[in-house]
Amino acid sequence: MSLSIVILAAGKGRRMHSRLPKVLHQLADKPLLEHVINAASGLPHNAIYLVYGHGGEQLRACFPRAELAWAELVWVEQAEPLGTGHAVAQVIDRLPVTDDVLILYGDIPLISHRTLAHLVAAVAETGIALLVARLADASGYGRIVRDAAGEVVGIIEEPDASAEQRRITEVNTGMMVVKAKWLRRWLAALDNANAQAEYYLTDVVAAAVAEKILITTVMAEDEQEIKGVNDRAQLAELERHYQLRQAQTLMRQGVSLRDPARFDCRGSLTTGSDVMIDINAVFSGEVILGSHVTIEPGCQISHSTIGDHVTIKANTLIEDAVIGDHCTVGPFARIRPQTVLAEHVRVGNFVEIKKSTIQRNTRINHLSYVGDSEVGEAVNIGAGTITCNYDGLNKHKTVIGKHVFIGSNAALIAPLVIGDHATVAAGTTVTEDVKPNSLALNRLERKVVEDWRRPEGREQGESENN
Repeated sequence: MSLSIVILAAGKGRRMHSRLPKVLHQLADKPLLEHVINAASGLPHNAIYLVYGHGGEQLRACFPRAELAWAELVWVEQAEPLGTGHAVAQVIDRLPVTDDVLILYGDIPLISHRTLAHLVAAVAETGIALLVARLADASGYGRIVRDAAGEVVGIIEEPDASAEQRRITEVNTGMMVVKAKWLRRWLAALDNANAQAEYYLTDVVAAAVAEKILITTVMAEDEQEIKGVNDRAQLAELERHYQLRQAQTLMRQGVSLRDPARFDCRGSLTTGSDVMIDINAVFSGEVILGSHVTIEPGCQISHSTIGDHVTIKANTLIEDAVIGDHCTVGPFARIRPQTVLAEHVRVGNFVEIKKSTIQRNTRINHLSYVGDSEVGEAVNIGAGTITCNYDGLNKHKTVIGKHVFIGSNAALIAPLVIGDHATVAAGTTVTEDVKPNSLALNRLERKVVEDWRRPEGREQGESENN
């Protein structure tokens, strides 16, 4: 039996107090809806149908990327928010009648591929399978009603439940797999005679019972994976759970985390052996850490590769860069896109490097800016040195040879080439190429005026504007 996947994403999310559709709010730097599609798209299927309503243009603008599952999305509009049953009814005629139909929700981001695979497999037993969970606090969920034999005989939504039914702890997650031929018939028979005046998808369960069709249930392994997002507090709760789950996976792989509760991975993180990550480190995009890497507190690393035996000191930002083996970077350094550091490079505090290649054994220890540059091996760049790479219109390149010494507070005005073994004296502004083995020096002669007194005329401490 083939599979069609329907994701309901039409809710406005009023409790989010946002102009953004609820399913576009982010968890781990990805929209809630993206997490759901990623979990489902790994299942063998015909197509994914996305039922949207509020904010349809924003949804379409957010998902143009074909590298995920967006190329196969079939967009279906629910013009009026008349309930989950009504939402599925908008798409049912498009589905092959021979398919099984997996129904998911765009605001339940932590549902796992593993759980969905179990649910899809279970539908073969009876033709309808529900994902259920047991919760200590079942508030807000529809309750699973069973008969004396333990068979499902209905789902009662909380507003319609009696006091006794509200004490049931087994809940409906809303996710189910149903044969399309049955679902089409049952949806056509739905009514909205309930407290919410909505067409409930859960009423198809009562229809199945009426036709004496047994219902298979699959228990969710983790109650967090079935929780939806209705407000920002719930979003934050799921974010923490997601991050803790990431942290536990990394620790099982041998990574040392000083405090798993203060760790954020908002993409993919691949690590070698003996990696130590201190608190409040944030990883975004695809990040690769080699072996024997130390990440100190407060670092942010995105889309970068870090070699072996590297120390990233506290509060350092690295983006779209490659850091070679045995490097030390930071504290308070900023490594910007298209930067490559070779082996044994030292980048110190308050150094910014952008779109530059730094060869091995070079030192840029503090308070410097290097942009659009090629820096050779064993170079020393002193404090306060800047490459003046932008003339207000174009960017220009600085090339520094090997074994060059750049003194403090030097200004290197690109385009510029400094030859091997050259020296630039402290305080020098370099406007022309420097030949190898030469000294560039342009300090002005010091002038001293003895017995000089500052101008007087204002009382001490009096403001210049008074």
